[in-house]
Amino acid sequence: MKIIDAELETVCGITSKLPKNHLPEIAFCGRSNVGKSSLINTLMERKKLARTSQQPGKTQTLNFYKVNSALYLVDLPGYGYAKNSQANREAWGRMIQNYLTGSEMLRYVFQLVDIRHDPTEDDQKMYDWLTYLGFDPIIIATKSDKLKPREIEAHLDRISEVLGLESDAIIVPFSSVTKQGLDTLNDFMDQVIENEKEMK
Repeated sequence: MKIIDAELETVCGITSKLPKNHLPEIAFCGRSNVGKSSLINTLMERKKLARTSQQPGKTQTLNFYKVNSALYLVDLPGYGYAKNSQANREAWGRMIQNYLTGSEMLRYVFQLVDIRHDPTEDDQKMYDWLTYLGFDPIIIATKSDKLKPREIEAHLDRISEVLGLESDAIIVPFSSVTKQGLDTLNDFMDQVIENEKEMK
């Protein structure tokens, strides 16, 4: 996909109403500091459109990025940051659930996990929750540049094992540094756009 324009169009807080979009959406979820903002910036070919931070829990809203006036990339608040209050975590959980169950244009959910480590308990709960809601999450194994190339396959196998992925599940190693996996994710975006055209 060639990026012509990309912009942050809508920001939804805990009390905000979800936008009534008419373009397909791809949602990104993952625990805090897993690299969601870096991945979205890489996809949109922008360095700072999605704000990155070394401080976990920075994204506290649903952020809708409009790309090429053809689809939205939706950045969900990171989960699993212990210093967030229980009340905040519960409120964000309700907000995320309202979006996942209420959006009529959501086509894919990408769940990000850190390729260097086993998926956390929160990662496992999120994956199980997404499948319970009827989604077939695409797993993005971020920070693949932190591993040696020969180590990547074994780490992907371990992620699949811990999450209990089916044999046909899609798991994509990704790096915002080396751009590994970028072509695959661009293909998904193109596929979403083409599918939407065929449905009209």
